[in-house]
Parts: sequence; C-alpha cells; structure tokens
Amino acid sequence: MIRDITIGQYYPADSIIHKLDPRVKLLAVVFYVISLFTFQGVWGFVLVTLALIAMIKLSKVPFRFMVKGLKAIVIILLITAMFNLFLTPGEILVKVWKLTITKEGLKSAIFMAIRLIYLILGTSTLTLTTTPNQLTDGMEKALRPLNKIHVPVHEVAMMMSIALRFIPILVEETDKIMKAQIARGADFESGNLIKKAKAMVPLLVPLFISAFRRANDLAMAMEARCYNGGDGRTKMKPLKYKKADLVSYGVIFAYMVLVILIKVLI
Repeated sequence: MIRDITIGQYYPADSIIHKLDPRVKLLAVVFYVISLFTFQGVWGFVLVTLALIAMIKLSKVPFRFMVKGLKAIVIILLITAMFNLFLTPGEILVKVWKLTITKEGLKSAIFMAIRLIYLILGTSTLTLTTTPNQLTDGMEKALRPLNKIHVPVHEVAMMMSIALRFIPILVEETDKIMKAQIARGADFESGNLIKKAKAMVPLLVPLFISAFRRANDLAMAMEARCYNGGDGRTKMKPLKYKKADLVSYGVIFAYMVLVILIKVLI
C-alpha cells in the first residue's frame, strides 16, 4: 500500500495538460474542487464526472496509475461514509439496534464517497502533470499580489513545493524500512487494528530520524548556496502564457458558467 501513494509524484508524458502553464492548472483545480462540493444533485455530478474524464484523458496518465492512489484513503473513505450513513437524520430505511440508516444518510454517504474519490483523482492530476519547480513558480506568480500586504508568497510556495517533493521520498524510505523490519521478523499484516498500530511504532522512529536528517541536509545545502528568499531572484525559465493557456482559461470559465447554471436552474 505504501507504493500506491501517488500524491506528489510526477508522471512524465507528452500531453496538452503537461504543457499548460501551472497557473492555469492551479485555477482549474480550485474551480474543480469548488464545483465538486457545490453540487447536491445527479446532474452536477454528471458534469464533474465528464470534466474529470476529459482531464485524465488529455493528461495521458494511465488510469490504473491514478486509481492506485485511492488505496491509501480507503480507511478515511469508509469512516466518512459510515458517519454520513448513520448520523444523518431523516426518513428511516433500516434500523438495527441503535444504528439507523436514513434515506438522506444513504444519499449523503454515496455523494461524500464520490466527492472524496473525485477529489483525490482531480488533485492527483495536478501533481502528476506538473513538476514541483513548476508548481512553485506558478503559485508564486499567481499569489504575487499578496506581497503588497506583506504575505511571504515565495516562502509559502517554496514550503509547499518541498513538502510535495518529500512525499515520494518518504514513501520510498518507508518502504525500505518496512522491508528491513520484515527481514528481521516484524509483522505488519496480521492481528487486529490495535496490534497493527503497535507494529508501526518501530517503523515511525527511524522514519522520523530519516526525515529530520534529510530536512537538515536540505537546510544546510540551501544555506551553503546563500539562499535568502525570493527578493531579487530571477528565473531560468520565466512563465509566459501561450495560446493554449488562453484557450484553457476560456474552457475553465465556461465550465464555471455551466456549474452556476446547473446550480440555479436544476
């Protein structure tokens, strides 16, 4: 399951989505997430589904590769669905002991599960088609107006970029430590949930030590290169909008118009 985490990974491919300006992709993901949690009816989810299919198709990232990332959130998905299923008041469908399933709870659980799945797939499309450096540049350029109110935009963008870059590194490190522990007789699979949680303790200590060591090495490397933030720094490849980016903006705003129309009229 550790290897199935795809968030933070970059999948190289020659696609339209890969070539788009990162600012366009960031705005598209923001609008996508807003629309995802705005809809309550079936037609809204049909529109979101079509948009997600189009994004995945244009990105040329294998669907199986993206679906692997869902395995890491199965527990969160089940817990969220259960809370919505049993704790939503409404018309009673089934009642077993103190557990009550309502019509509204069933609908809410299904929609929430779909939202979480679509959320992971949609945000994964952003990280799989955009390198950490591009994400940093895109966020810094898009949030630059906030510099006027003394928000450290460059530092925030750099922190998020480093965090995303550390995810696949820590996943690989966790996999190595788990294999080493299994070779020494550790068992991470058998037993109940409490036993599995206790078995993870010998894994967490070396993982935290490794993470702190990597963070310290990175800080020393940045200090050795006289890194002092974003003031006065230039870009090797400055971001410039192309025709495809402007067309993409038009598609994004057309999508939001459809979202508003469906929300108002249906």
